[in-house]
Amino acid sequence: MFFMATHYMTSKQISVGVGIPMIVVGALLAVLLAPTQIELKDTIEFIGSLIGILGVVIFIAGLFVRKTPQIIS
Repeated sequence: MFFMATHYMTSKQISVGVGIPMIVVGALLAVLLAPTQIELKDTIEFIGSLIGILGVVIFIAGLFVRKTPQIIS
């Protein structure tokens, strides 16, 4: 039972601890850094957007984690 509770809480912590920082870093790259780099502007915007989208996916996936029954052998 302890393993199930720990596993469930860990996925929420990863969702918040990884997803939100990725969203923030992606937004900072796309909004703040891209305008300063004239030659690489499109590439930096793309990478920033990609990081942000992956952060959103990780965050949402962590919200929909459900408890799995423990297998007793």
